[in-house]
Amino acid sequence: MNILLTGPTGFIGTAFTRLALRQGHRVAGLLLPNEAIPADRPAGPQLVWLRGLLDQAPWEEITRFAPEVCVHAAWITTPGIYLETPENERFRDASLAFIKKTVGLGTRQIVSLGTCVEYQATEQPMAEDTSPIAPTTLYARCKNDLRLALEAEARSQGFGFCWTRIFYPYGPGEHPSRLCSSIIHKLLSNEKVVLRTPGSTKDYIFIEDLAEALLLVVERRFQGVINLGTGEGVEVRRLAQSLARLVGKKGLVEEKMPPEIDPAGHVVADVKKLKHLGWQPAHNLEAGLEKLVGSFGTAVGSLF
Repeated sequence: MNILLTGPTGFIGTAFTRLALRQGHRVAGLLLPNEAIPADRPAGPQLVWLRGLLDQAPWEEITRFAPEVCVHAAWITTPGIYLETPENERFRDASLAFIKKTVGLGTRQIVSLGTCVEYQATEQPMAEDTSPIAPTTLYARCKNDLRLALEAEARSQGFGFCWTRIFYPYGPGEHPSRLCSSIIHKLLSNEKVVLRTPGSTKDYIFIEDLAEALLLVVERRFQGVINLGTGEGVEVRRLAQSLARLVGKKGLVEEKMPPEIDPAGHVVADVKKLKHLGWQPAHNLEAGLEKLVGSFGTAVGSLF
């Protein structure tokens, strides 16, 4: 299958590219104009690197590649910035124009990455077709706006469209400011880890399992909205305690008293649709965290 991928060097895009290549697919990744080609993924018969922006794409090269599917993963996701930056509006508008043009060139399946924070916070597992949608950040609103616009385009133009709601990915290659890696960095520096919302419960999915789920959706040409999560809620305190045990620094984790209130304190996926496709995670939480800790290499090994 010929897969056009935006955001190929991002956390999710990198894992997806590696898996898709292993499974025998051809991938054309859209790099930024000045972005270096990843050293571990040189161009070859199965992998084509294109250069451009969503609003200045290399359409002649894309046409020659003849993508059967477009997986749209590009967006701004920098921790501490992405939730309210006006860049979200630019990505929303550029994404819609890019996908419309891609469909116009003959691509008949679009898979775009959404977010679990499109949902209204609730204590119940979040189901694609019944849980209320109530985005509270500019990031989530722009993602939801794009979904609505693409659903309308799909009905009008007759192409297949899948909107994946991503829950909380973690693993090797994640941004150092993400929760798991930030905790590990503090532990390795012998800093106290003070949990502000220790009871906050999220659905954490290991990055390799997420890539498997995303590729399955692509291969099955699934249409509609689908959650990509595990269906298991994990408290922040369990996450931090597991990491401290793996790093050998259990005495450094503390809880703020009284704890702060997390307005999105329970974000867990209903994964019936995903499991109906045959997906099962290959990693439980402990196995995934062990791989993440292992990716820190000698900094961890020197502790033992």
